[in-house]
Amino acid sequence: MAEDPIQLPDRLSLDPRSPHFDSDILEKGIGIRFNGEEKTNVQEYCISEGWIKVPAGRSRDRYGNPMTITLKGKVEPYIDAPDDKPSDDQSPEGGAGVASDG
Repeated sequence: MAEDPIQLPDRLSLDPRSPHFDSDILEKGIGIRFNGEEKTNVQEYCISEGWIKVPAGRSRDRYGNPMTITLKGKVEPYIDAPDDKPSDDQSPEGGAGVASDG
């Protein structure tokens, strides 16, 4: 391995106003496995304390921020590496969704 593995912080938040916000790590793509299930809607996590914060439906506070629920359990963050291979939807020949001139 030529590169050192990226050390994920114990606590990370998506809110730029939080002291636990780190844009450099978030740009790489972070995935969260919570109690063995992959979660895609995590707003904040803490590994040592064993919790994640997820939005509570569509409800918002008076400032427009999503209201969150704290769930406790086993938190496993990982780097979500993008696939290098193109997907079937991005074929260079064109395909579904391409309009013809007539």
